[in-house]
Amino acid sequence: MMNTIENNPVPTNPLGIDGIEFIEYATTEPLALGAVLERMGFEQVGRHRSREVVLYTQGEMNVIVNADATAWAGFDHEVQATSLSAIALRVRDANEAYRRVTELGAWAIPTRAGAMELNIPGVHGCGDSIIYFVDRYRDFSIYDVDFKPASQERRQTSALAGLHFFGLVQAVQPDRLREWIDFYSTLMGFSVLPEGQFFGILPKGSLLVSPCRQFYIQLVEPPAGTEDIHWEEELLRLGLGTPDVLQAVRQLQERGVVFVDRAPTQISERGALTQLYKGGVSFELVRSQKEKK
Repeated sequence: MMNTIENNPVPTNPLGIDGIEFIEYATTEPLALGAVLERMGFEQVGRHRSREVVLYTQGEMNVIVNADATAWAGFDHEVQATSLSAIALRVRDANEAYRRVTELGAWAIPTRAGAMELNIPGVHGCGDSIIYFVDRYRDFSIYDVDFKPASQERRQTSALAGLHFFGLVQAVQPDRLREWIDFYSTLMGFSVLPEGQFFGILPKGSLLVSPCRQFYIQLVEPPAGTEDIHWEEELLRLGLGTPDVLQAVRQLQERGVVFVDRAPTQISERGALTQLYKGGVSFELVRSQKEKK
């Protein structure tokens, strides 16, 4: 298979990607997940007008907790109660982005009730997850339509220790790594970082950077010696960047967040990993200075 990265070394941005608009979790335990998010510094700012969906924000980050029954179609909640179910990419033109990626071979999602009542175009991601495309982020907010604000006046929530979206970790089958690299690079303009260039404390897998250089996707294969373990293709965890990991850890520990602090995931200035919370949720902190637009 031809390596599209080698043939196109200069990063391009055909979809006009401009960061992550929101991350969505599908869950059967919204109160437990909400409590974890609040410990991580997120605030509940809105509730969906007709569905069991809640919006949390922190700084410029938006996280949707979707406990609506339709959100669990296809997910095996007997295995875990919470899954990273969607990522929404902020793009120049959502309909044009959708048209381009579907013409290149992405699978369109059928029309169905999702987190939003608005018709947000999307395609299948890994496992049962969805990649949405959102372009209404300057003059008009998608959240103004679907969510009833938690307070009368809408306000900007501040980010604890400069936290911001850093990226997502995705599990892939060992024979499908090349396919997923091609998926993100050919359809969306991601670039593979040179081998050995990693961030944080978990330097594994292949790391791809978005064409806007604002976030990353890490593709992780099953570790050696685990051939007998069932390995699902899915989004594993959310990565949060911070300019000072140790300061962020201290502030989060004061809020009750528990971190793994033993080899090989000891807390360091490079990164830290939270414990696996009820429902299968964890967060990875990575040293990162958010680029100013």
